[in-house]
Amino acid sequence: MKQHFSLPLFCSGILFTLILVSFQTAAQQSANVRGFVYTEETGEAVLFTNVYLKGTTYGAATDVNGFYSITKVPPGKYTLTVTSVEFDTLETDIELRSGEIATRKLYVKKRVVQIGTIDISAEKQERQTEVKVSVNSITPRELKQVPTIGGDPDLVQYLQVLPGVVFSGDQGGQLYIRGGTPVQNKVLLDGMVIYNPFHSIGLFSVFDTDIIRNADVYAGGFGAEYGGRISSVMDIKTRDGNKKRLAGKLSANTFTSKLMFEGPLKKPKKQGDGDISFILSAKTSYLDRSSKELYSYIDENGLPYSFNDFYGKIVTNNANGSRLNVFGFSFDDKAIYEDISEYKWKSSGFGSSFVIVPGQSTVLIDGNFAFSQYKITLTEADNRPRSSLVNGFNLGMNFTYFINQDQIKYGIEALGFKTDYEFYNFLGTKVEQEENTTELGSYITFRKLAGKFVIEPGCRFHYYASLSELSTEPRIGVKYNITDNIRLKAAGGIYAQNLLSTVSDRDVVNLFYGFLSGPSTLPKTFRGDEVTSRLQKANHLIGGIEYDFPINLTLNVEAYIKNFTQLTNVNRDKLFEDIAANFDEPEIYRKDYIVETGLAKGVDVSIKYEYKRIYIWAVYSLGFVTRQDEFRDYVPHFDRRHNVNLVGSITFGKKLDWQFDARWNFGSGFPFTQTQGFYPYLDFTGGLNVDYTSENAELGILYGPLNESRLPYYHRLDVSLKKTFAVAKNSVLEVTASVVNVYDRSNIFYQDRVTYERVDQLPILPSLGASITF
Repeated sequence: MKQHFSLPLFCSGILFTLILVSFQTAAQQSANVRGFVYTEETGEAVLFTNVYLKGTTYGAATDVNGFYSITKVPPGKYTLTVTSVEFDTLETDIELRSGEIATRKLYVKKRVVQIGTIDISAEKQERQTEVKVSVNSITPRELKQVPTIGGDPDLVQYLQVLPGVVFSGDQGGQLYIRGGTPVQNKVLLDGMVIYNPFHSIGLFSVFDTDIIRNADVYAGGFGAEYGGRISSVMDIKTRDGNKKRLAGKLSANTFTSKLMFEGPLKKPKKQGDGDISFILSAKTSYLDRSSKELYSYIDENGLPYSFNDFYGKIVTNNANGSRLNVFGFSFDDKAIYEDISEYKWKSSGFGSSFVIVPGQSTVLIDGNFAFSQYKITLTEADNRPRSSLVNGFNLGMNFTYFINQDQIKYGIEALGFKTDYEFYNFLGTKVEQEENTTELGSYITFRKLAGKFVIEPGCRFHYYASLSELSTEPRIGVKYNITDNIRLKAAGGIYAQNLLSTVSDRDVVNLFYGFLSGPSTLPKTFRGDEVTSRLQKANHLIGGIEYDFPINLTLNVEAYIKNFTQLTNVNRDKLFEDIAANFDEPEIYRKDYIVETGLAKGVDVSIKYEYKRIYIWAVYSLGFVTRQDEFRDYVPHFDRRHNVNLVGSITFGKKLDWQFDARWNFGSGFPFTQTQGFYPYLDFTGGLNVDYTSENAELGILYGPLNESRLPYYHRLDVSLKKTFAVAKNSVLEVTASVVNVYDRSNIFYQDRVTYERVDQLPILPSLGASITF
């Protein structure tokens, strides 16, 4: 696929325009005020809250670091004000002089009595001043409004409710976002790449909810600051840790147990001084042992899953708000099926991130460096072990300029990783690849408020050194505020990636999910056209509407198209080895990997109602996913036509110490390939010396048309009930009872093609847990 000449020209035009605007702005003299908003109780950053100059139109919302910047303010005396639903309003007097850049740290107190509504909403202001297409910003408060499995809320349980997300199963399940496979979803933890964020039992992620500050999930149309993936992005930030006192949480339930500990290493001498804090988290699952006693009705051998997750972080904050973080993690997972297979993976890494607030400049500088590794192995009864290793570094630096409510952001990024994998294809042939890859990226974006319009153009230049290939990727997002409550929005862009998975997306059940870089053995043509790139590529186009009803109800509707113009997949039609003796055979029968194209399209509808102690969220997704290989058009196994999620949460009781949560999920059946018959299979590896009349043949399976049948519909109800006890001033005990699959629906997982044994997803699964904070 050739790069059209207009793409570099388009991006160069954006770059020239933004530089011109920035120079013009830099020449103008006015006053500026910036800083951070923290909680007075713990010193944690306060996200997405309003900071403004009272009685004026000058204001801003804090970002994920609690940072705000109000620029180009006429000199004078003002009242700097912070408003939030969760915190008491804060007002402080400030005098701004011409050319001054004032820095103010603001500390807000937790609101004792929660009010029902508030006129000034930072969330609503953000929706009006940012494009925010196909983005879900998730906070700890929202995570706790979905039923907790085992007593502790988990990110993966919330992700399954998001519009456009399809979850493939309770056991070994993966998330597919608007037609993209897991390898096409970029997951970042404090800027560090995480290659597998989910455990083999699909109820838990590797992330501890209690240390998450914020998670942004981009289902498509994401901006130029993100590269290297063609479908979606999940960007997770963790908390700093309590800066005022030692604190923690201990929890245990029938599935897992967890310990979280946080506190100051250096306390500030007075409010606004620098400090050092830490946070540590450790959780473990003993389900493989506890299930033998508690859930023996599922399997007398118990459920074969276990895992361990560890994360630690140290944060240094300077008096002006600049900060340095150092962090590390270790995650591991096992699923051991007796006499069948042994599956394990381990992921580890370390890194650092920073934020710099220059003294006499309105720019905000941030960056990161990290190294991470992921290794997975699968040993089965066929003595054909599979393994995959991916490790490498990523580093980057970003510069953000604030100009009134406008913003210019640009940055650079470098990535290097090694892939090393081996597996056996269906012919029993061992396939190996070891490769080192380097990628260099740069981007620029511009957010401009022009009347009722919000425009966010951007461009990314991503160079894949191992392929000697440059990808120019323009992106754009637009929002039009029809009224304060009704907004139209659209986004689009071009995306590319090198990393791919070592399993076929045609497999329904496959715990092994390895990685490799773009193979050099792709066919030279695809459906008669020359293949000129080894990259996977996609184009996104999204349009939608947001409507804020006057009754605490919000509606979001989005239609999307993802055109996967080039994909790489495992070659299921391979018949011959790719050696000189077979060069007369067509490439499609020799290559390990093939080129495909695909299309994902659909509509997502989300309705949220939140008032006082009641929260209701309804999501409907209509999706169509197709793939085209050299011979056929087909639907992949994760093509789910209809997906419905209903979530409800209510807090009740005289002391508001009870909380009931429920979630019901309904999904139409996944595609699968039927079995047409069986035959004796001989591979003739011994050549002419094989006597087919006496040789013991293996059982061969005759498959029907690819994925032309559908499994039964899936539906499940989960509920949880939590009781809170105030033990001491800073200590709270929570006891949670939960039930997965309340009405014990038999949802099919897969069916053994040889024995015809049906294997279902998890049956009814009650649990009890308790946690205490201190």
